[in-house]
Amino acid sequence: MKLFSRILLTLSFLVLVHAAFSQAKRKVEDLSDEEISTFFERAQSSGMTEAQLEKAAKAQGYTSADIAKMRSRLTQIGDTKTKEKTTTSKSKTSSKRTVSGKLSTKKGAKKGVNSDEEDTEDVSMEEEEMVDSTLLPKKKIYGANLFNNKKLNFEPDLRIATPVNYTLGPDDELNIDIFGEVMDNYTVTVSPEGTVKILNLSPIYVNGLNVEAASARIVSRLRQLYQGLNRPGSGSSAIITLGNVRSIKVTLVGEVENPGSYTISSLATVFNALYLAGGPNENGSYRSIRVIRNNKVVRTLDLYDFLLKADQKDNIQLKDQDIIRVGDFDSHVELAGEVRRPMVFEAVKGETLKDILRYAGGFTDKAYTYSLNVRRNTSRELKLLNITQDEVATFQPQNGDSISVGKIIERYENRVTVSGAVFRPGVFAIENGLTTVKELIKRAEGPRENAFLNRATISRRKENYDPEMISFDLGKVLRGELADIALHREDSLMVYSLDSLREYQRVSIFGEVNKPGIFEFRTGMKVADIILMAKGFKEAASYSKIELSRRVITHGVTDNMNQKIEVKTFDIDGSLNISNEGSQFELKPFDIISIRRSPNYEVQRGVSIEGMVNYPGRYAIKTDDQKISDLVFAAGGLKPEGFLDGAILYRDSTVVGVKLSEVLRNPNSTNNLLLMENDRLVIPRILETVKLTGGVQNPISIAFQAGNSLQDYLDGAGGYTEYADKKNVYVKAPNGISTKRRRFLFIRKNPKVYPGSEIVVPEFPTNMKKGMTTAEAVGLSSALVSVALTLTTLINNLTK
Repeated sequence: MKLFSRILLTLSFLVLVHAAFSQAKRKVEDLSDEEISTFFERAQSSGMTEAQLEKAAKAQGYTSADIAKMRSRLTQIGDTKTKEKTTTSKSKTSSKRTVSGKLSTKKGAKKGVNSDEEDTEDVSMEEEEMVDSTLLPKKKIYGANLFNNKKLNFEPDLRIATPVNYTLGPDDELNIDIFGEVMDNYTVTVSPEGTVKILNLSPIYVNGLNVEAASARIVSRLRQLYQGLNRPGSGSSAIITLGNVRSIKVTLVGEVENPGSYTISSLATVFNALYLAGGPNENGSYRSIRVIRNNKVVRTLDLYDFLLKADQKDNIQLKDQDIIRVGDFDSHVELAGEVRRPMVFEAVKGETLKDILRYAGGFTDKAYTYSLNVRRNTSRELKLLNITQDEVATFQPQNGDSISVGKIIERYENRVTVSGAVFRPGVFAIENGLTTVKELIKRAEGPRENAFLNRATISRRKENYDPEMISFDLGKVLRGELADIALHREDSLMVYSLDSLREYQRVSIFGEVNKPGIFEFRTGMKVADIILMAKGFKEAASYSKIELSRRVITHGVTDNMNQKIEVKTFDIDGSLNISNEGSQFELKPFDIISIRRSPNYEVQRGVSIEGMVNYPGRYAIKTDDQKISDLVFAAGGLKPEGFLDGAILYRDSTVVGVKLSEVLRNPNSTNNLLLMENDRLVIPRILETVKLTGGVQNPISIAFQAGNSLQDYLDGAGGYTEYADKKNVYVKAPNGISTKRRRFLFIRKNPKVYPGSEIVVPEFPTNMKKGMTTAEAVGLSSALVSVALTLTTLINNLTK
């Protein structure tokens, strides 16, 4: 505790020194834990004594209370950082093995490296902190990632049966279970002297014995306490198993990432020790790793055997004081380009390029293997070598060689293409039996029936890669009348079709058919045929005066250049009788047929009437001259409560203002409109109120009273607001017609108000001034007077 208090006091002074170097004093409460830690690191190298630190802190204005607060903060940080992970306690009789040992650590270095100043602590191998591989430089050397992968480790398996050949030593733990007529249990540990002690027995020496030999010796000694133990007929038996294993110390030297002494499990192997040390460094050898025991090399490990074949025959179990030495690599060879593992590989004496390619996984499927480029370092400069396929098995790379595998060229050495009017167009190979045009057409199963045989073309590249086209009479070549043409690599033969050499021939039909449109022309097609293809006539179709328009094609040889389109008109039998002359009229390409609508055909039209009539509903428009009054009479007239002046006609979502009372009095009135399809006439019940909206003090509905004027209703709403537009007041009648207030000289004429009317008083925008203030009026008057005086003076001067 005294040491801890002294450390905290030192930390507080170091932090205050950092504050002394600052330009402005900061409160202790404002410092974060991270800042305090940073202050400590920076102040650690100051070299000042505690008294000097305290004096410097007070010189910056810090009081003794501030120093006390800093000590309290440091205490909290220290408690947090010194918390240790709790581990589950294990029963003394548990047979589960744990790997516990001492890792020698050097100050400022990675755990596991020995130094003169050691600070040892007991840790388990499962809890050992691993180095994050993302913080290490990425290595291109094959095998380096084996020791930089956090997801891969070589910890020894402790959940295995007791190895009978395991050699016992100090700190090994043995579990002795006695069962049968006598039941007992002992857990003993091998002492530094190599013995185990059992109650009431003299020490038993087991050091250097394997588990099997040690078990026989211990059972033999236990027979002093348990007669006939493990003998037939005795009724009692004993089993001796290995409990917790001891720790051993091994040393890794040479070209490893972290050389030093490591305390590991006695079950650990060479791979386990190499993993703890980070594996070979960039100068280390992966092919020659030696295990030295008692000054003798007992095994030489080649990691490539494990990487390529998963062979662990040389991954032996280590013993105490073993030395693992990683030597320098003999030769590094780099493979780049089209290989499966482009990396740097280590080659040993006698290995060839074939071996290196095997380490790289071989070539990719697009590798150019005809020749490989090798870049070699000489004593003065670089040198380039070309290695052929035959030399790969014998060529021995040197240290520093860089071998590049190129990519094959994206072109074919024997490809030809045929397209167009053949039965099997596609890509073919120039080979025996396919070297000429005639043979290629035969392989493509011959020309189609619509092939244009008078001319075919071959697209070819000259030796300088300029494009070239060869034209010939394909029909004569196929008949043997012309010499066959030899094919070259990448030739493309095109056989044209008759269809491709002319415009697409079509006929069109429009008008009163079920599926109008454009159809492919076929020789022998007649008018009735295209009507059937258009799914027949519509009900509105007229069978007379069917029009057919036809192109006049002369190819420029004619006396009459003005006639470009020929029009024919004819009648047709609606049943498309085959004997009918119109139905049998033969078509030509690009003809256009128009089927017109019958002049007497009419689709039913209807209007509706709603509201206060005796028979509301939908009614058909019988004639084109049917009007609003006819609709009202057809609906049985109005009910007594019907309000004629409020009738509204809706047409295409638009309100049409009508005066129904005038219409019914005088059917010849201009308000008696002709009905249109989907018109809707609404006759409401009589309304007894007048609605006031807009710029009135109290927007309200007031009961209608005969004889009341517009002003009476405005007074009933409290009069105008400040922003009311009095000149543009209007009345909206129940039938939708609006009437505006009018003025002639000094006489104002107000619109008539009917029951159900709406009086609308428009308003000025609230940000718009209605008139000038007194100050503005005085200013304007002064300005006008000044302008008048100026004009008077100017006129007087001009008259003089």
